Amino acid sequence: MVTREVLNQNKQQKIIEEQQRETRKKIVIFILKLIIVLITIFFLLYFYTTYSSTTSIIVKEKRIINEKIPSNFNGIKIIHFSDLHYGTTIFEKEVKKIVNLINERNPDLVLFTGDLIDQNYSLSSKKQEKLIAQLKKINANLGKYAIMGEEDEKNFTTIFNQSDFTILNNDYELIYKDNSQPILLIGLASLLQEKRDIDQGYRYFKEPTANKNIFTISLLHEPDSTNEIINHYPTDLILAGHSHNGTIRIPFLGAIKKIKGAQEYDQEYYNLKNSQLYISSGLGTNGPGFRLFCHPSINFFRLSNQ
Repeated sequence: MVTREVLNQNKQQKIIEEQQRETRKKIVIFILKLIIVLITIFFLLYFYTTYSSTTSIIVKEKRIINEKIPSNFNGIKIIHFSDLHYGTTIFEKEVKKIVNLINERNPDLVLFTGDLIDQNYSLSSKKQEKLIAQLKKINANLGKYAIMGEEDEKNFTTIFNQSDFTILNNDYELIYKDNSQPILLIGLASLLQEKRDIDQGYRYFKEPTANKNIFTISLLHEPDSTNEIINHYPTDLILAGHSHNGTIRIPFLGAIKKIKGAQEYDQEYYNLKNSQLYISSGLGTNGPGFRLFCHPSINFFRLSNQ
């Protein structure tokens, strides 16, 4: 005969087993929910870094105030774009969008700071013709200028020459408006191609008739020659590319990796001595082929002397 005590023990054992089953069930449900959340986060992050953050182009508008800017250049609009890396996340459709974004702002000067075609992409003659046709549509009444990046080869010269751009290769040009006092535009060749010649690019200042107080814009691809420039030559506005501002950035910490040629300078803006340095985040991608907290962008400047 089963005693009351044994019956109570059996009942208690069943209660414990039931509680254990419920606990295991809750743990399994929690793990499944966690897996679903992690998978969702992964796909959202993948979508953001691969698609949204690489195609949502931001136009960053800045005012450049400098007393050296001639009065006739007050209100002049400058578009600076860089690192197209055609063949990564940028193709014909995206180039059309970029050209429209530029022309919508009616720029007076358009400046490109290198890396037109991605080094791992083979551009067909047909696609080259279409790229030229699009770049040719860019309007700028004071001129369109470009410098070469470390990935640019011979098709760079063909494309930009046929797109009505002037290529500055360790060279300078005086930009006039209304035949009055000009501003100076200097373009340097690529540092990583070992073709940069700062003295050659800034030879204007060695001429006996040079205006040492002329407002000067310098175009670099890799920004890490900035100190050498500002320590030897006057320059007021420096525009560069190459770094992509880090491509993958962590809020409050910055880029997780710096690349050669942009070890010292990789962020969007630096106020240096008597110069301002703006580094484009670029339009295409390099390396991993995605972005995080670093959208592609175009810089849009307005000049003013007060």
